Amino acid sequence: MSFTSLINKVSQETSTVEFNKSWSQGRAGFGGLVAALVYEHMAQKLSDDRPVRSLHVSFVGPVAADEPLHLESEMFREGKSVSQILGRGLQNGQTQISILGSFGHARPSTIHVNDKMHIFPEDPSEQTPLNFLEGVTPNFTKYFDFRYCTALPFAGSDETILRGFVRFKSPEEKVGISQLLALIDAWPPAPLPMLKVLAPASSLNWTVEFIHPMPVLAPDEYCQYEAEIVHASHGYGHTRAKIWNRKGELIAISQQTVTIFG
Repeated sequence: MSFTSLINKVSQETSTVEFNKSWSQGRAGFGGLVAALVYEHMAQKLSDDRPVRSLHVSFVGPVAADEPLHLESEMFREGKSVSQILGRGLQNGQTQISILGSFGHARPSTIHVNDKMHIFPEDPSEQTPLNFLEGVTPNFTKYFDFRYCTALPFAGSDETILRGFVRFKSPEEKVGISQLLALIDAWPPAPLPMLKVLAPASSLNWTVEFIHPMPVLAPDEYCQYEAEIVHASHGYGHTRAKIWNRKGELIAISQQTVTIFG
């Protein structure tokens, strides 16, 4: 059950989808997949090809695997340049995820500021892999090829940076917005490497902003990821991340509030 095969099932006519437990993380479905399913439904509300600029995701409750997920989308406003769309995923009549998306055409501007990427190691294959361990690592991680440049989760690290490479283990047909949502959210919360023992953590809310024109990321290409813990205390962590292709071109900016049970 590939990632793309799941999101390809979404249409305005087919608003109910289901995925199996291979795409789960504990008692919930993988957030990157669930967000992508809702996004695909939202994008079909657009009357033209204006690209998505930002998505504000609230993980309201756990989306269960092997149960129907009903998708709903509402166009709040479609202006000349910018559209605002609300998307929701429901199970048993309850909203489990909501996304407010902003879509907008490019505008003329005299301001041009480019991101400066940190220097990553040249060869991802020489970095530490995250191996799938039944009952230890989340089920969905078997679909991804992780290479850590910093400490693995639960290593008791003092670092407040999580840095590494990731790609789909089996290349998808393409890498679009939905695939990028999965690649970004596949990473564990940045505070987890600081813990010394296994403990659960989950995203409370997530904002991801996409750079346009969007740089190309090939289906078999590693993307580079770096997340910084801005603040963490009292069971909550606030992180900010950037995602680049191997050329060092910025693709997206991600911010999360995560709950930490440890």
